[in-house]
Amino acid sequence: MTTIAPPVAKTGLRRDPVVAFLTFVGKYGTVVVLLAMVAGFSLAAPQFFPTTSNATNVLSQLSLTAIIAGGLTLVLVVGEFDLSIGYQASLAGVLVVGLMANQELPAVVAVAIVLVVALLIGIVNGLVVTKLGVNSMIATLGTGTIIVGINYWYANGIPIALMGAKADFTNVALGHSLLGIPNPIVFMVVILAALWLLLNQTSIGQHMQAVGGNREAATLSGIRSDRTIIAAFAVAAIFGAVAGMLLASRIGSGQINAGDGYMLDAFAAVFLGSAALRDGQFHIVGTLIGVLTVSVGFNGLAILGEPTFIQFLFKGIMLILAVALSTVARRYARR
Repeated sequence: MTTIAPPVAKTGLRRDPVVAFLTFVGKYGTVVVLLAMVAGFSLAAPQFFPTTSNATNVLSQLSLTAIIAGGLTLVLVVGEFDLSIGYQASLAGVLVVGLMANQELPAVVAVAIVLVVALLIGIVNGLVVTKLGVNSMIATLGTGTIIVGINYWYANGIPIALMGAKADFTNVALGHSLLGIPNPIVFMVVILAALWLLLNQTSIGQHMQAVGGNREAATLSGIRSDRTIIAAFAVAAIFGAVAGMLLASRIGSGQINAGDGYMLDAFAAVFLGSAALRDGQFHIVGTLIGVLTVSVGFNGLAILGEPTFIQFLFKGIMLILAVALSTVARRYARR
């Protein structure tokens, strides 16, 4: 007697087109939005947007945000926040210019001192969070306020201008490499590549990801969680200072609040990047995609002549929609 096998229920998640679509949106939604914006702005302004000069301008403008966001990514990877990073950039710009203009130190010495100061600030942030047990948002908001006070004290509340031979410091940000690429873009590429290697190819990077995933389990497995968190804050502070010094070089002076606004842009970029390629994880490639998404949108809207408030509305709406859509998509796909 021939037996007939019962029909196989086609309920596998991998074969469900809805789940497949939601999974795709959860990982690639931000990338699709970026590509759609590039295509849309190229069609709307073919003579201005899709040009080499505009692409170079966009990359040059976003480079400082990308450097700050790259360092901030490490802090978020370990599960903490750094609300002082914009103030650190401002202090670095004021301090490096002041050391050259007022104390008449060579540029190399001034840069070295600023990097040491940034390292100390990062270590202090990490110690307050790990040893004193202060919530990282409160801790870094407090240290950021202290940094603002130091900034005003050192600069006497006014910008510090580069003068004389030290004015050549502006060539660091305004100059070009041997290949004709603006120096800030070169700095950005080198720094983000170094951060990617640190996070993905070194033991300290693996420890950071483990601590961010489950701090208690990481500690029980032998990882020194406190040191790992302090290291993340220190690295973020160093690259925040690098961006601040590049900003001072670009504008030719040390201004008290020049880097403050970069904090929000950096956070927006990192969170946008967490909705790209991975399931809500912070990572360097995603951060770069997030920076590109925000910057391309700003640039395209400016070329089309849209008012400034539209650009800021765009950034806020884009951040909320991208992260929310990615989160919802992953949630339904897992169900």
